[in-house]
Formats: sequence, C-alpha cells, structure tokens
Amino acid sequence: MRPDLKFGTPLDADCDAVRVLLVDDQPLVGEMVRRALFPESGIAFHYCRDAESAAAAVRDFRPTVILQDLIMPGISGLELLRRYRDCPQTARVPVVMLSSREEASVKSEAFSLGANDYLVKLPDPVELIARVRFHSTAYLAQIQRDEAYRALRESQRQLLEMNLELERLNNVDGLTGLSNRKHLDAYLDAEWRRCVRARTPLSLLMVDVDHFKLYNDSCGHVAGDEVLRQVAGVLRDGCRRPADLPARYGGEEFAIVLPDIAAAELPRFGEALRRAVSELELPHPNSPTARQITVSIGAATARPSPAAKAMDLVSAADRALYEAKRQGRNRVVGG
Repeated sequence: MRPDLKFGTPLDADCDAVRVLLVDDQPLVGEMVRRALFPESGIAFHYCRDAESAAAAVRDFRPTVILQDLIMPGISGLELLRRYRDCPQTARVPVVMLSSREEASVKSEAFSLGANDYLVKLPDPVELIARVRFHSTAYLAQIQRDEAYRALRESQRQLLEMNLELERLNNVDGLTGLSNRKHLDAYLDAEWRRCVRARTPLSLLMVDVDHFKLYNDSCGHVAGDEVLRQVAGVLRDGCRRPADLPARYGGEEFAIVLPDIAAAELPRFGEALRRAVSELELPHPNSPTARQITVSIGAATARPSPAAKAMDLVSAADRALYEAKRQGRNRVVGG
C-alpha cells in the first residue's frame, strides 16, 4: 500500500527565507547539495530519503522549493510530484525534478504533471543556487500577492458592509426602527413613477396616534416614546408584502405606502391596523376618545399620471386623516 502524504499549512507570507527540501534516496546527493547551499546566506536546507519523510518534512519544514529525485524505491519521483500537486497546501510549491539522465519523454511527463524545472544531477552549484533562489522568490512573491489580494478583498467587503449599514441608518428612524421621512419621500416618489409606467394604483395611509400630546403631558415623554415604538411594531407587522413601506412621518404621525392594492381593500387594511393598535391595550388615562391608545387613519388611492405628483396622494390621505379626527378619532376614513 502506498503511504498517503498529508501536508500541513503553507509557508507564512512574512517569512522571506529560502527553504530547500531535497527528496533523494542517495545520501551522497544530499551531502553534495548541502555543501553547495551551505555557504549561501538566507537558505535553509532539509534532506530526506523517502516518501514518508517527505510528507513530514513538507508539513513541518514548509519548503519554498522542492528538489525531487526522479527515480526512487517504492514511490517514483513522478508519483510524489503528482501528490504534491493534488494537495492544496503544496499545489503551488515549486518542484525541481532531478535525474541522472536527460530524456525528452521523461521531462515532458514531469512538466505535464506540474514540475517547474528539470535538472540533470548533479548540477553546477552556481546553476543550482540560481534556480533555487529564482523559484523560491517567485513562490514567496505569489504568496505575498495572494495575501495582499485577500486583505484587499476583505477590506472591500468590510467597506461595503459599512456603507450598506450607513445607508440603512440614514434611512431609518432612530426611535421606531421604521423608515424615516427622507426615505419615505424618496420611496413614494419612486413608486409613483413606477405606477405611472405600469398604470397601476398607489395607496397611502396616514396614521396618527390620538391625543398623543395629552399622553405625553400625563405619562411623560419616556412612556410616549414606548407607545410610538409599539404602534410602529403593529404597523410593521401589518405590512406583509415586500413592497409595503411603513414609515414615521413625524412626531406621532406615521405613513404606509401600499403599491398595487385595490381601493376596496384599503379600508379593511386600515381597519385591521386600527384594531391591532387598540388591542395593545396601552392605557391612556386622559384620552377623551377611549381608555387606551388609539389611532386615526386617513386612506387615499390614486392612479398616478405624469400630470400629477406624489404629494397629491399625500394631501388626499392627509385630508382623510383630518376627517377621521373630525368625526371623533379612532376610525378609518377614505379609501
């Protein structure tokens, strides 16, 4: 059975030392390569004689270049080369094949399996050192480029996330978590233009918390803020379609943009929201309308046209809201 090669982590990018691993079953070759490299500064050398030793050496020594004997007992140098290339941690480590003969067919097979170079052993020390440094430098430079690219991609990802978060915060009301007035105006205008092109209806609800000033005066602004948050939660939960947009219009007033909803459905939708707010049963001790927090809702639907503007729909919903208040509050008017 062939022993499996299990390699470890690749070389650290900040390590600029040249690390030469020689895999050859002849100790004489190992000694001669060692002597050739020994006088050179910045070159670390490790020698092993078989495949099992090579597996451990690749894992622990983490070479920048492998000098691989072509003919070895048990496992051939070409088989080891194939295993280097099949392992993600050594797939790109430069491999220089060493052979006692220069045969075109063998060289061709070695290069087809991913060898980076081919030397007839033993090469001249000057040539050996030059090729070792060349392949190691190229390998280390590639690692550094890869890490720089990964760092750049990570920075770009973080910047994109930050920009998206800033954009989200710029469109969100800090108290209620709903869209703010700025986002509402932009969304309403965009939907108006879309409905002009599609020739579909656009609806709007204006929602006002009844006698909210009296509530703040009697219960305090902290309690008033909590009421607004809970009412906002009801409006958010009531908007089931992705295109529906609940927003805080200002103060205790909210708005909901409802694209492509039939005018006949609008009063029922508004009534469901009004009832849900009432069912919160938030006490309102000084309300002339009810014993709990209630809302008045004005509803309007339009068929957008190039001759009209989105603010015409806002005005219509606002008039319906005024009428709901005039009729005694805690009700839905319009449609």
